[in-house]
Amino acid sequence: MEAKNQTAVSEFLLLGLTDDPELQHLIFNLFLVIYLVTLLGNLLIILANSSDSHLHTPMYFFLSILSLNDISLSTTTVPKMLVNIQTRDQRISYTGCLAQMGFVLVFGVLENCLLAVMAYDRYVAICHPLRCTVIMNTRVCVSLSLFSLALSIVDGLLHSLMILRLSFCTELRIPHFFCELAQILRLTCSDTLVDNVVTYVAACIFCGVSVFGIMFSYIRIVSSILRMPSSEGKYKAFSTCGSHLSVVSLFYGTGFGVYISSAVTDSPQKTAVGSAMYSVVPQTLNPFIYSLRNRDMKAALWKLIDRIASLL
Repeated sequence: MEAKNQTAVSEFLLLGLTDDPELQHLIFNLFLVIYLVTLLGNLLIILANSSDSHLHTPMYFFLSILSLNDISLSTTTVPKMLVNIQTRDQRISYTGCLAQMGFVLVFGVLENCLLAVMAYDRYVAICHPLRCTVIMNTRVCVSLSLFSLALSIVDGLLHSLMILRLSFCTELRIPHFFCELAQILRLTCSDTLVDNVVTYVAACIFCGVSVFGIMFSYIRIVSSILRMPSSEGKYKAFSTCGSHLSVVSLFYGTGFGVYISSAVTDSPQKTAVGSAMYSVVPQTLNPFIYSLRNRDMKAALWKLIDRIASLL
């Protein structure tokens, strides 16, 4: 293929999930509803946590940050797709595509880190209940959040700077609804060996360490719970981890599903649909998981809704 220098590349084409006009109309309505539900659900979680003093604990502090991150991740991808469908314009600028890819990486890695931090918080709360407030004080919680954010920004900048040095071919169509790193690398005419190695190494470091941390925390948690003498205490301890375990299973389960589907299928559209499940669905379902499985959160949400209704 004829190479084109990256400085001459002004835009890419986002092909989306389908080119069928009728399906595009359905996809527009579906993703608009999903996006609005994501915004409303996560915003309610943040407002409930901030308005109820009983929820001013490390677990709900990290949950608020997770909700804010979910809003940010969805806002990075879905509105652009909706605009493209509505205007029937598939173009995205080179700078816009690079920025979108970087933000997706930042918020994706941050979600990964936050889930690990929340697992550690559950470990401290169950295995060291008497020292929980000392270990997970405000300074530690803020430091863990900022460290997670710093790691995610480093990952996003690393891949963005790597893309900047690449040259692209005349084929600039991305078979996806957002600028995904793997799809962009397939369009380049440059040697991507170093980029692929860095991508896998970064994934092992940022994702692998988080997964190991989650597994280690829950191994210790299960070990501690099994030593509890009362069945009521065991149930209460397990119930405090139920929501987090559900979110972890959803996040990594959909991610693993996307990886498997991309490995066994050659269809770009099927891969794009799988990525949509990974990058959109967990952010929508997280508020429901935490509100439906958590009695304190459910009570705080009802108080917040009553307060809002009284103002109308």
